[in-house]
Amino acid sequence: MKKTLLAAALMVGFAGVAQAETSVTLYGVVDGGIGYQRVKGNTEDGSAKATRTGLLSGVQRGNRWGLRGSEDLGDGLRFIFQLESGFDIATGNQLQGNNENDRLFGREAHFGLAGDNWGQLTFGRQTTISSLYMPGVGSPFGASFLQANMGATFSSVNTTRYDNMIQYQTPSFAGFQAGLGYSFNTNGNQDATYKVGGTKYKSNEKAWTAALRYANGPVAVGLSYDQKKPDKYYGAANTSDPISDRKTVREWILAGSYDFEVAKLYLAGGQVRHGLFTPQGYLDGQDFLGGSSTVGMLGGVGKGFKANNYTVGVSAPVGAGEIMASWAMSDVRKAADGYNKSDMKDQQIYSLGYTYPLSKRTNVYALGSYAKNVHYAPKLKSTTVGVGVSHQF
Repeated sequence: MKKTLLAAALMVGFAGVAQAETSVTLYGVVDGGIGYQRVKGNTEDGSAKATRTGLLSGVQRGNRWGLRGSEDLGDGLRFIFQLESGFDIATGNQLQGNNENDRLFGREAHFGLAGDNWGQLTFGRQTTISSLYMPGVGSPFGASFLQANMGATFSSVNTTRYDNMIQYQTPSFAGFQAGLGYSFNTNGNQDATYKVGGTKYKSNEKAWTAALRYANGPVAVGLSYDQKKPDKYYGAANTSDPISDRKTVREWILAGSYDFEVAKLYLAGGQVRHGLFTPQGYLDGQDFLGGSSTVGMLGGVGKGFKANNYTVGVSAPVGAGEIMASWAMSDVRKAADGYNKSDMKDQQIYSLGYTYPLSKRTNVYALGSYAKNVHYAPKLKSTTVGVGVSHQF
């Protein structure tokens, strides 16, 4: 009997040590609601519109489930990993993976080392540094709420994710934190670089992401820079057609917010050149509406394109909840080579939202957002109205 009790005590003790050294957490988000969406514009055959009334998925937070783990290696060093998969709550379909890459963990799939004094170094498919740092500083809607989110105007922070990335983040020093990331190929497996007959064939799209943020008390400031260098050739050694109309896409953003307690003010500005990073999606019908418009969806965006981006926002507590409002504009300064700036119009988005907590993990929300000159196509408008509930586990 004594031996049995001793063995049980030792097992409990060893289990406690294992739990202290290694931990794996299952987590996720379930978010959905009901709403109305409409995209309306002009085509070569006259005015047209696409509407949809029904279920909305992942409005405030993208639906996801994931595993996050760490192992204590001693002396403040830890091995860490994160695997995160997105899904559509209305259909159960996998998201961020329904393409030629067939990703299981399309939101995050990385591992690395973290230290209390020097920060963390991670490898794999990851969200860019700018998408991690900037949305919460520059907009009351952050990276959420469909077309109301900051990334609908600043495409480099539209929850941009890259494959094959090395990423480093410093610890927070007196409110300051910095990060830097490099992707060997942003989408899919990294291909070899071929050299045939003295000609190089490059089919990897490489990218840099970097950001610095400061948060202390009511003040928050962020600065980011992203660039994405397109592949030089469509294929590898089986083609000799260079992509001559593409150039490195670049965007910088400066954002800040100040909490006056009765209200919080957000401001952001920046510039993007030669293209976009992660264009905002609006509605399935946007293709037939924009595709035959004067410019077409993103038709004037490419080599030579330049736009100045701005957003102004405010949030304020209302009872136990919070109300949010923002105005955002992408001001076209130059159209892509071969296009006329006069055929493009500045994109503007007006948004109003409200959240109310039901518990620490569950809240309800409401959203109304209106965008005009969507993706710079004249008179192309998008409207989204919806209510829903978001739960974190």
